[in-house]
Amino acid sequence: MRARFVCCKCKSKNARVKRISTTGDGFSRLMNFQNNVFLVVSCCNCGYVELYDPVILENKSDRWAIFDLLFGN
Repeated sequence: MRARFVCCKCKSKNARVKRISTTGDGFSRLMNFQNNVFLVVSCCNCGYVELYDPVILENKSDRWAIFDLLFGN
């Protein structure tokens, strides 16, 4: 991600990439079960942020995304 990043606001190529987990709605929010995982790409120059779904980027099935969530792969 970092190697291909070009900020759409300032055209900088310097970025920071992190993986975050968030709750969904309904029962997962009530129990604070963080079952949604995203990649956050932040421009180090202007602070612009983009969110990406790692399941789509890494071409994995939802089953493997849950495995990654539970075991931290």
